[in-house]
Amino acid sequence: MNTNKTILLVEDNPDDEALVLRVLRQHNLTNEIVVARDGVEALDYLFGTGAHAGRDLRPPPQVVLLDLKLPKVDGLEVLRRLRADPRTRSSKPNLKWTRPIRDRRECGW
Repeated sequence: MNTNKTILLVEDNPDDEALVLRVLRQHNLTNEIVVARDGVEALDYLFGTGAHAGRDLRPPPQVVLLDLKLPKVDGLEVLRRLRADPRTRSSKPNLKWTRPIRDRRECGW
């Protein structure tokens, strides 16, 4: 993969974070990997607010590995905001299901 394409990992569990990072390294990815540990941190990174104010927003992350069960702001709300904003609509979220989803419309499908 191209080194200028970022992967955003949104994960609050340190064991799951370590597992994902290990798998990505085993596949020799050269992408920059940014880790956000809650929904607020993820949104701050994606939209250049809070701790990430002033961050260059272009290009958005190529892939977002998104846990749905997150503190502060849950993954479904992060997903809704990703899809609602034209700046991040091209990011490809990959969802980590931590609970059954009764209706796919709950996730915007």
